[in-house]
Amino acid sequence: MEDFQIYVGTYGKYNSGSIYGEWLQLSNYSSYDELLEAMRELHQDEQEPEFMFQDYECSQFFIKQKLISECHLSAKIYEIAEEINNSDYDFEVIEAYAECMSYYHKDVSDLLENLSDSYYGEYSSDEDFAQEILEQHGSIPENLPSYIYIDWEATARHLMYDYMSSNGYYFRN
Repeated sequence: MEDFQIYVGTYGKYNSGSIYGEWLQLSNYSSYDELLEAMRELHQDEQEPEFMFQDYECSQFFIKQKLISECHLSAKIYEIAEEINNSDYDFEVIEAYAECMSYYHKDVSDLLENLSDSYYGEYSSDEDFAQEILEQHGSIPENLPSYIYIDWEATARHLMYDYMSSNGYYFRN
């Protein structure tokens, strides 16, 4: 939420030829109700302002979860952000898992639960991931003779049929 900000105008002003509004940083407000109060105060010159989110800067995760659009800001946004913050994972891991699984428009609690069953870690390449997985499972003897070479690229290619990755984060299918 620290990097999440919205430009809040109104449809009334927009239809009158004005894009007047302000950028509001969501982390400056402790709840959706507090944010809503700030938006009403910003546009107190209108009787019942119909808010228009003319621009927003946030992760694609929030957009794909349909938590924000031009005409909508979900009341659940703070609840979801708190759930994510209270999880054991960095937001980048959660976002990568959602991307791998096309896990959008679903309950974030389910996403986090499934993530905990699937997450393997962060690796710089499929080959590094394959080597680590095989070493963890004891599939590679510790002292291989120097004349034995493993084609990590081919091994990784076949191993990745059972795994997926996004932005360097690896998950089991």
